[in-house]
Amino acid sequence: MTEQRTLDERVAPERPAGPALSRRRLLGTAGAAGAAGLVTGGAGAAFGAAALRDDPTPLTSVGATGVPFRDGTHQAGITTPRQARGHLMAFDLAPGQGRENAAALLSRWTNAAQEMTVGRLATDDDQIAWDAGPNSLTITFGFGRSLFTRTGLEAQLPAALAPLPAYSADALDPARSNGDLWVQIGSDDALVAFHALRVLQKTAGDTVRVRWQMNGFNRTPGATLEPMTSRNLMGQVDGTNNPKATDPDFDARIFVPAGGTARSPEWMAGGSYAVVRRIRMLLDSWDHLSVEQQEKVIGRRKGNGSPLSDGVHSTDSSETAPVDLDKRDDLGAPAIAGDAHIRVAAPASNGGAAMLRRPFSFHDGIGSDGSPDAGLLFVCWQADPQRGFVPVQRKLDRGDGLSRFLRHESSGLFAVPGAPGSGEYVGQRLLES
Repeated sequence: MTEQRTLDERVAPERPAGPALSRRRLLGTAGAAGAAGLVTGGAGAAFGAAALRDDPTPLTSVGATGVPFRDGTHQAGITTPRQARGHLMAFDLAPGQGRENAAALLSRWTNAAQEMTVGRLATDDDQIAWDAGPNSLTITFGFGRSLFTRTGLEAQLPAALAPLPAYSADALDPARSNGDLWVQIGSDDALVAFHALRVLQKTAGDTVRVRWQMNGFNRTPGATLEPMTSRNLMGQVDGTNNPKATDPDFDARIFVPAGGTARSPEWMAGGSYAVVRRIRMLLDSWDHLSVEQQEKVIGRRKGNGSPLSDGVHSTDSSETAPVDLDKRDDLGAPAIAGDAHIRVAAPASNGGAAMLRRPFSFHDGIGSDGSPDAGLLFVCWQADPQRGFVPVQRKLDRGDGLSRFLRHESSGLFAVPGAPGSGEYVGQRLLES
């Protein structure tokens, strides 16, 4: 008897023979039948009975898609396409917990992640995702600077994990910043993502305490007529100029090379550094701008993401069109303003500095003043933050026109090691060094 059959029997041991009905279809047809019954009486009931004999909705391509926990030499969740749902959380070791406790926890977490990312049950399972496929679930683990002091591993602390500098636009909440351990969960299904979060929290036991936790979202796969870059809550196409895996220098920009570097020890080979920022968007102020004004702040058209350097009358432009920062308009002014976001953030404006942006949007309710607590859970990846995030953010902090519509409310920097080898747990080369 297969595991899935066993689960089905536990959920519905008295299920009658014949085709089943998915919950989604049952709710949809029940609503339709109820409305019809108000008018035609028995006809609504007959319609509902017919619907009950339909075949169940099959597992779709979205639900059936799995991402290997070990993405070659790298952890999954870095180059994986953005998922529809995400959770970010940081933990601190509990008092009295040290290196051995951290190692045991990472071993438990690794085992749980390996099971859940292929759609199997895990220890401490809560049955939330029993009937779901993997839904592109990824679980990515990282280490904060404070972990090395608390586990006596100061000698293994990467120089690249130095604290990020302060920026003038920062309004950081220390309670929602940094942490000993960091976890990123992504999935195309909200229940699968929440299930993974609950399993990891319960599996942690008394070893750690939650420092902070944030929830995010992106567009659901298939929500647009054709594949395109996701939009943020300002309505802008967001991430067009990301480094591409096909770029010849992609790995050098994003991942620590084999053998380590002078700034990253050998245990970080194949890994990357994640900068995490909760960036609140001042949407009420932003929405007071006209679309034309918003486009000038960004440097791209809001409709299709094409750069303003292509000219207002271009008919074949797209978001992937090359950006010409030297282009002038008919009056001789720069087609892309001097403080436009894409100009200030461009690698050409920052000595070639680049990072792989992989954010989630967030919305945590409406404040007492009626303004939304919403924005971007910014996550970016690079082989060295001093050559990625830091110089770009320094430039943005000094001259980005978009900055007046943003508030950086939390921040963290985490060393994310490479994928564990067969039989290893994440971080084993560090914690057992």
